[in-house]
Amino acid sequence: MTSKNISITEEVYRLLSHARLEGESFSDAIRRLVKRSSLSGSAGLWSNLSKEELALLDENIGSLRARARQSLDGKRP
Repeated sequence: MTSKNISITEEVYRLLSHARLEGESFSDAIRRLVKRSSLSGSAGLWSNLSKEELALLDENIGSLRARARQSLDGKRP
């Protein structure tokens, strides 16, 4: 099997690292996460996250929302 190198931000690396299951490679995690494209396929997605992981997820969602609001208001983040 061939492989490709990709570039991701530190934030995305951290999120992907937290999303990986025990013993799962990054490729396997990406494949698993990408396959969940429907709403029903995402049911229970966060049920196995720790309180710390949920807090990090909430923080990141809040940050993305704030940046989107700033962008819509014409302000730079």
